[in-house]
Amino acid sequence: MEIYRDPSQPLDKRTYDLLSRMTLDEKIAQLQSVWGYSLMKDRRTFVAEKARKLLKHGIGQITRPAGGTDLEYAQVAEFVNQVQRFLIEETRLGIPAILHEECLTGWQAKGATIFPQAIGLASTWEPELIETMTKTIRTQLKAINAHQGLAPVLDVARDPRWGRTEETYGEDPYLVAAMGAAYINGLQGDDLPSGIAATAKHFAGYSASQGGLNWAPALIPTRELLDVYLFPFEVAVREANVLAIMNAYHELDGIPCGANRWLLTDILRHQWGFDGIVVSDYEAINMLCEYHHVAKDKLEAARLALEAGIDIELPEVDCYNKGLKTAVEKGLIPETLVDRAVARILRLKFALGIFENPYIERINNGPLEQPMHRKFALELARKSIVLLKNKGDLLPLKKNLNKLAVIGPNADSWRNLLGDYSFPTIVELREMMKASEKGKKFDLDAIPNPTVQVVTILEGIKAKLTEATELLFASGCSVMGDSTEGFDSAIAAAREAEVAIVVVGGKSGFVPGCTSGEERDRAELNLPGVQRELVKAIHATGTPVVLVLVNGRPYTLEWEAQHIPAIIEAWLPGEEGGNAIADVLFGDFNPGGKLPMTFPAKLGQIPIYSRHKPSARRSHLWIDYVDASSQPLFPFGHGLSYTKFKYSQLKISPKEVPSAGKVMISLEVQNTGPVKGDEVVQLYIHDLVASVTRPVKELKGFKRIELEPGQKQKVQFELSTDLLAYYDSDLKLVVEPGEFEVMLGSSSEDIRLTGTFEVVGEKRFIYGRREYFSIVR
Repeated sequence: MEIYRDPSQPLDKRTYDLLSRMTLDEKIAQLQSVWGYSLMKDRRTFVAEKARKLLKHGIGQITRPAGGTDLEYAQVAEFVNQVQRFLIEETRLGIPAILHEECLTGWQAKGATIFPQAIGLASTWEPELIETMTKTIRTQLKAINAHQGLAPVLDVARDPRWGRTEETYGEDPYLVAAMGAAYINGLQGDDLPSGIAATAKHFAGYSASQGGLNWAPALIPTRELLDVYLFPFEVAVREANVLAIMNAYHELDGIPCGANRWLLTDILRHQWGFDGIVVSDYEAINMLCEYHHVAKDKLEAARLALEAGIDIELPEVDCYNKGLKTAVEKGLIPETLVDRAVARILRLKFALGIFENPYIERINNGPLEQPMHRKFALELARKSIVLLKNKGDLLPLKKNLNKLAVIGPNADSWRNLLGDYSFPTIVELREMMKASEKGKKFDLDAIPNPTVQVVTILEGIKAKLTEATELLFASGCSVMGDSTEGFDSAIAAAREAEVAIVVVGGKSGFVPGCTSGEERDRAELNLPGVQRELVKAIHATGTPVVLVLVNGRPYTLEWEAQHIPAIIEAWLPGEEGGNAIADVLFGDFNPGGKLPMTFPAKLGQIPIYSRHKPSARRSHLWIDYVDASSQPLFPFGHGLSYTKFKYSQLKISPKEVPSAGKVMISLEVQNTGPVKGDEVVQLYIHDLVASVTRPVKELKGFKRIELEPGQKQKVQFELSTDLLAYYDSDLKLVVEPGEFEVMLGSSSEDIRLTGTFEVVGEKRFIYGRREYFSIVR
């Protein structure tokens, strides 16, 4: 037996044995990927002749065999077996492929569970839930023996104009890192052959684009890049042991991330010790010549990407092509660069056990989604909902109202409850592109639901009401557009009703007509179309209004916050969104979600976030703008409940701690209200005097707890001084002596308890791995 075929041999020994046997053609093939459908007839059945043409030397990856087709998962599984059988039996060395899929909030495949979008997941402030979710995603992906998922998104989002804000875990690097690490742990698991390789993206600073525009340059100072935007990725590598990294599309200080050796090699590999693979974002290598113009052609783009550290080109071969072979043979590109990338890819294939288990031995034709998956989707959706305002305790509503009006363009829409990387949105994009190729206009409102059942908000509300309640429905208007033809029926319904539930917001996806998602950036952040005018018209009837927001980014809701008594932020809650929102509206679930992003009152306040410097969020001498306050509408961490919580008994020990030590911070939280509820206890720290300016408060711990009425709970944070480290004037990571303020509260602005401790002794330099999270008990 060849060494590389022997599973008892060490990974590196197997890797270099196989590498030594490979021709240059076979090596370059490992740097490539092909779309699964490119090996099919009509995106349905495997075609051996296509495989002989595209896979004759092998292949590194197969791109989205499920996400790129409309096949049932059992059909995909059969196709996958055929592809792997071809590679193993009909190529010289028999190297199987890595199969990758999208899985941001559920596997992007027909029949897979659709969980809430990432911004909603972040609003749970419960990483344990995210880990459970990705264990479920892993189980579903294993139905086709997939190996890699292109998630999580670890971009720190501080400009909600950016369309991909919804794919992130919000504005704070600590919260993003905690959620991202949980995602990776759940997807990869403890045993790699039974896990799915997670892919941390987009490396790095992608979300800080000029003007909030996708692919635009990011203007980030080096210290902020290190301290904020790289932090979640460092945690992903050093703490969660992520197996794959994806580069970002944009540029940093003139260097596109896809050609940035400092990022992809110096920091990622040399400083952090990353030993997985770096995959290109789709078409990112070609962008080096056609978009960024730092390469004269595809071959030079390939050289720049290889030198920087991109190992494999996705989604299909373009720049890592046969021209690369010629360049190596002529000495224009060192073969050692190719060998380096191939070795990383082969090593991951061995680590994932693909050589030993290339096939699905038993293909199951039953439903992909199980009842427990739907039940968990409901729990996640409930816990993602944030109660922004509840004046006069309008909520929860009674189930036996005489007449209830449900109004708004998102009230009876299953489609608009889903995030941009759900399966229906990709079908929508595909159908639009097919229609465009044929010169036809595609009706974006006509797409059927090709996947699991999605419960609308109207359906969820109907299921809650008794027979005594008459339900009145009117959409009022569309999400976009300027037609007010539906206003009259909506106003008439509101006038008859005791309460009007007005469901407004956006539509997430990739195509025109969508208001958020990839490539759907906005210059304004108010309600799209004429929805604000609809809300004002309903408010003018005098009927109490409950505003339900279904959207993928923070909005500027200054008028709504002033005039509407109750506002719920539901984000993009997924397949069980309608039931979850109804549960909150009628008190069957007490909302406990918290905002992962600051809501600006005005567009001109952007960027506005909690972790700002002392000189920010103020205009000396008069603090505010000439024409508006400088304060946010709703702060980071904000979220109300149907009950109240009392904070007390703050204890900090010791009061003096060495620069390499730990501080214990504890408190008691009591539910002083009438119903069971969840509270997210938030710990913030402020370095009072430092050698470089530091934020006024930094999130350094949190815990979501559930309390019965009258129940008390002690919460203790064990805070390592590593969490106080920052990059000094020499860009060295240090813990400096000094006094630190402790702040504990229900949001970044609702601080209930404060105290101090002091770090004493010498400045400490941190090299290598450190503690990244406080331990909460």
